[in-house]
Amino acid sequence: MSDAGCLYIVPTPIGNLSDISARALTTLAEVDLIAAEDTRHSARLLQHYQISTRTISLHSHNEAQRSTLLIERLLSGQSIALISDAGTPLISDPGYTLVNLCRSQNITVSALPGPCALTTALSASGLPTDTFTFFGFLPVKQQAKAAKLLSAANSCVTSIFYESPRRVTDTLRACQQELPSHTRYVLAKELSKSYETYVSGDIADLLAYLDADASHQKGEFVLMLHCPNQVEEGIPERAAALLNQLLPIMPPKKAAGVVAEHYDLNKKQLYEYSLQAKNDG
Repeated sequence: MSDAGCLYIVPTPIGNLSDISARALTTLAEVDLIAAEDTRHSARLLQHYQISTRTISLHSHNEAQRSTLLIERLLSGQSIALISDAGTPLISDPGYTLVNLCRSQNITVSALPGPCALTTALSASGLPTDTFTFFGFLPVKQQAKAAKLLSAANSCVTSIFYESPRRVTDTLRACQQELPSHTRYVLAKELSKSYETYVSGDIADLLAYLDADASHQKGEFVLMLHCPNQVEEGIPERAAALLNQLLPIMPPKKAAGVVAEHYDLNKKQLYEYSLQAKNDG
C-alpha cells in the first residue's frame, strides 16, 4: 500500500457480513497484517470475502505485550489493520494501548467509518440524541452497578450501556430498584440481523419481554435510558426543606427514607424528588 507504516482501525459488521464497506475490504486485503480480537471469529469474515492477509490476535489479555510487537512492525514500515469481533475497535473493545503507543511514536492512525452498535442503537431508539453518554459495560458488583445507574439517571441525558445476555435481567432489576419510575428505557438486540429487536417503555415492559421467552435473553444487548428532569408535585415545603438539608450528608435513598418516616410521606416520591434536587444542586 502507499500508506505503509500506518495503523488502520477497521470496523467490521455487527450483524450481516454484507454490512462492511468496500474501503474496509480493500484495506483488509492490502495491509501486511491484521490484528484481530479473536482470529478464529474473524476468519469467517475474511474467508467469506476471500481475504488471505495473515492475522495475529490482540485482545484484553495480551494487548500490552502484543502492542509492543506491532509497534516494531509499524516502525519498520509495515501496515496493520486493527479489527474487533464486531463493530468499531476501542468502543468497549481492545485497541487503546496500541493506538496510544502509535500516537506517542508519531505513527499514523487512520480510522475508517463503519458499523458501531452504540450509534446504530441510539439513532433508532426514539430517545433524545442531542446529548448522550456512553458508559460501556456496567460493573458486575451490585453496589457499583447501582451507583453507575444512578449517575446516568441524574445526568438527565440519554445514557447507553452494553450488556451481556447472562447479566441483562439482573441489570434491569437493578434499574427497577434504583431509578425513578418515570425513566424511559429502550433495549436493543441482534442489531442489523434478521431478528433485530427494539423494546421500549418502562422497566416492567422490558422485563416482561425478557421473561416471555428464553430466546429473548440471547444475544448482545444495548440498554438505553433517559430520566427527564421532572419534579414531583405535592411534597410539603417542610419535607422538601428537610430533604435538602439531608442530601449533602447522606445518599438520596436514605435521605428520602428519613423524611418519609418523619412526615409519613411516600418514600418513592421523595426519592425521585431527591434525585432531581441533587442533580440540580
